[in-house]
Amino acid sequence: MIVVKAPQNYLNEPGLIARIGDYVSPFTRDGVMIITSPKAWLATQQAVDSSFAALDIHYQRYFLQGECTAATIAAFTEQAVAGDFKLIIGIGGGKVLDTAKGIAESGGRLPLITVPTVAATCAAWSPISVLYTEAGAHLNSMPLQRTPEWVLVDSQIIAQTPVRYLKAGIVDALAKWYEFEPYLRHDDSSLSLVLKAQAAKLALDIFEQLGEQAIADNQARQVTPALIKVVDAVIALAGMANSMRDEITRIGVAHGIHNSITRQPDLHGFLHGELVGFGLVIQSLLDNTAGAPSRPKLLGLLKAFSTPLTLRQLGVTESVATRAAQIARDVQIAPSIAARLPFELNVDRIEQALLFVAKDAAAGDAAAVGEFAVGYRAAGSSLVHDTAVGYRADGNGLVPGYRG
Repeated sequence: MIVVKAPQNYLNEPGLIARIGDYVSPFTRDGVMIITSPKAWLATQQAVDSSFAALDIHYQRYFLQGECTAATIAAFTEQAVAGDFKLIIGIGGGKVLDTAKGIAESGGRLPLITVPTVAATCAAWSPISVLYTEAGAHLNSMPLQRTPEWVLVDSQIIAQTPVRYLKAGIVDALAKWYEFEPYLRHDDSSLSLVLKAQAAKLALDIFEQLGEQAIADNQARQVTPALIKVVDAVIALAGMANSMRDEITRIGVAHGIHNSITRQPDLHGFLHGELVGFGLVIQSLLDNTAGAPSRPKLLGLLKAFSTPLTLRQLGVTESVATRAAQIARDVQIAPSIAARLPFELNVDRIEQALLFVAKDAAAGDAAAVGEFAVGYRAAGSSLVHDTAVGYRADGNGLVPGYRG
């Protein structure tokens, strides 16, 4: 069985927001509910008002305050039903878009248009709304039966945003390949997984070829072919990878670690993709089986896109052992799902990997970060130091080096 849930239409053009009315008017001119954030609305209001005025489209605007929660979606849904809205538009980042998707679903599967103002996740496309507690801890996902009529991406708006968002979006998207690949390697050959992995691999290839150029273009606030292709990979290709499902549940290990970290209140200053990238570091320590992806290559990508690679870089400098135990304990991947992976996944091994990350970074500076994972291998259910690993000079002595 394969189920594909994807938007009806996707468009990425610079200046697209100025024509948003053209995509709204076929649905309604007097029943539009806009969910947004103050920052996103500041970047788009003038263009939206001008386009809507030219077509006599009327709307009511609501700001999302805080997290995307079930209670928030329910409250907005009541307003949508009471106001007899005929179209929901989400304008903003992932939390705003997930909230808008949830309202459209709960309000009677209303037509929906998503307008991402950052390229930090694939939320504009993804057929789920990710729900959090009011405190920002990951809770679960709300599956959606109706997908957006349009995903409208204005790459000119994306180009004006801080480059941190695009870096996080690239890491979140490239993680999908690294999370799907172990399931494939462990003789899981279902067609839906193969298709998901192919979409994810295409995104990864684009990031390897154009990612750094797109980051430079974003820093220069320029819309270029490289930026457009990378944004498409973050939103559309990663979204497509999430769109294909079957009857088997598979959870990405890095995302499972991300979800656990969100339950640490003092670590909420990081973007979704940044925490997923840290989760990939831990996954790479756990996966030392034959055929595993190149760890040096992965760490090079994560470093290029400014991913925190150690607990210290996440801000954990005290009570490290306690914190590692808490994070490991809160990784929620059922044993039946973990059994589909080619490596052993349990609380003890995750905790050991977290402690190794802390130990290797404790005495080193940022220049040595990223080399830590190379010197460890699996030994039964434990991780031990691999004395065969090479060393390289860094000006201050010898530090563990990559082994080809």
